Amino acid sequence: MEFVSQKTLCILKPDALSRDLEDAIAEKLMAAGLQILARKEMLLSYAQAEAFYAVHKDRAFFEELCTYISSGPIVVQVLSGVEAVSKYRTLMGATNPDQAEPGTIRGDFGQSLSLNTVHGSDSLENAEKEIAFFFDPQDFYI
Repeated sequence: MEFVSQKTLCILKPDALSRDLEDAIAEKLMAAGLQILARKEMLLSYAQAEAFYAVHKDRAFFEELCTYISSGPIVVQVLSGVEAVSKYRTLMGATNPDQAEPGTIRGDFGQSLSLNTVHGSDSLENAEKEIAFFFDPQDFYI
């Protein structure tokens, strides 16, 4: 089996920033062998949140998700590493922190289903789309 270096998107949500978890999360990323290629802190407007989460527009939680993600500063990061998409998905843990394994980001830091600290791309195809939503090629450190 050949392992491939990939890129994936990581968002530190408002609850992560309000609790000053950036360094703790970065330590987990580095320990998992993921490198941060690009990073920026920003405020997402409600309209931007709607565009980013458009895939969920027909879901019951869509409005709550858009309201929450646009409620305060976020950090968007591009991660790189061998099998980065699946590695980061595993490191994030289950969407519901009550079901997330200890040692995962959500297991250690998530507060609720809504306040689950991080977002991550669920596929390589979505990672490419999500990265392009926030970053231009010149934004990358490497």
